[in-house]
Amino acid sequence: MKVRRELLPENPLLAQITAPSTDADAYLPVHPGALAVYNGTTQSFLDEYSDYIYLGPMILGGIASVLAAAWKFLGIGQPEIREGPLDTLYGLARRIRTVNFENELSDIEDEIDNILKSERLKAEAGDENAVDTATLNVVAHRLENLVHDRRAILLAKPPIASVA
Repeated sequence: MKVRRELLPENPLLAQITAPSTDADAYLPVHPGALAVYNGTTQSFLDEYSDYIYLGPMILGGIASVLAAAWKFLGIGQPEIREGPLDTLYGLARRIRTVNFENELSDIEDEIDNILKSERLKAEAGDENAVDTATLNVVAHRLENLVHDRRAILLAKPPIASVA
């Protein structure tokens, strides 16, 4: 409509072009989008959808947090608990206390040596899951004391006679 004034001297036919009637009772109703342009009430994309852009991620994040909490609570997809070398060594302590024969103690000592060797090799290879050497030394010392004490108890007992 603004350019019409500039083109009017060249094309007098453009004088007949006028803006449509924006009244609600007009003979030909104006499209609501065109009415917004004529009245100057058009909204930009952000004006129209800013609430959705702002609230959408917040709501989706909240839903994701609730689902993650439910997933964790139900224990879905959790890996099986893997027993580490310290758990194995502490289990050997229980076995040492119930041993009845000297050769069982020797077998347990071999197991301790194998576990300590494998952990030392892991540490040398740079494995971040390897148990530190100070902890292994403390546990090994404790187990050596238990083996020594159990061996002394077994030597003090009279041997068990087998019934034939």
